[in-house]
Amino acid sequence: MSFPALMVTLVAVTGLIWLLDKWFWASNRGPHEDDPIIVEYAKSFFPILLAVLIVRSFFIEPFRIPSASMVPTLRIGDFILVNKFDYGIRLPVLNSKVIEMGSPERGDVVVFRYPPNPQIDYIKRVVGLPGDHVQYKDKIVYINGKEMTQTLQNKAVDLLGIVAAQDKVLTEQLDDVSHQIAMAPGKQRAQVDMIIPAGEYFVMGDNRDNSSDSRFWGTVPEENLVGKAFYIWMSWDCNASKLCINLERIGNSIN
Repeated sequence: MSFPALMVTLVAVTGLIWLLDKWFWASNRGPHEDDPIIVEYAKSFFPILLAVLIVRSFFIEPFRIPSASMVPTLRIGDFILVNKFDYGIRLPVLNSKVIEMGSPERGDVVVFRYPPNPQIDYIKRVVGLPGDHVQYKDKIVYINGKEMTQTLQNKAVDLLGIVAAQDKVLTEQLDDVSHQIAMAPGKQRAQVDMIIPAGEYFVMGDNRDNSSDSRFWGTVPEENLVGKAFYIWMSWDCNASKLCINLERIGNSIN
């Protein structure tokens, strides 16, 4: 059972017990008789579970970064917050949108349900929007015939050994969004030349030569979107300090 399904089930069960006690069971107890323990638990946990379900389903959800596909923007062990409000309000479990709010923009870092297996959450950067002509050749992105420029960093970026020492770090410009990418010299990935279908998005990892993304398994349907990543609230890296907490990354916004 998925976590959203578990939360919905727990809220339904605790809420039902609370209502049954209020409507039927309480009237059969004596004035000095304590509530049954199951009723006590239901009354205690229902409001907490309901609040968590509402916040997590409609506003903000935490995620942990499991791979290096978004280096240098995000690293293994980063704990992030995802805004679930910007792309529309969806019902938990059913994932059907009930309120339209907005759509992803080029350069957004998004969490989505992996199209080949929707039980798995992925995180990538939006590169192509519906209707765009996207090309990826010689490690450069072209959108509608326009080159998305890349500039080699003048100074070394500390990647904590996450990528190979010879890998390059560049700044890429996706229209108005400037962000860093990692590139492995001599390693060639798939070439792309496609028109993005309506209601779908072309996504890529910032660690360009070490990312499974739309270059290999296709575009992301709009209904698979979970939300926009916007904040690092914890970073757990046992190579960084004895405490395993990377304080320099905590509180950083995600660009």
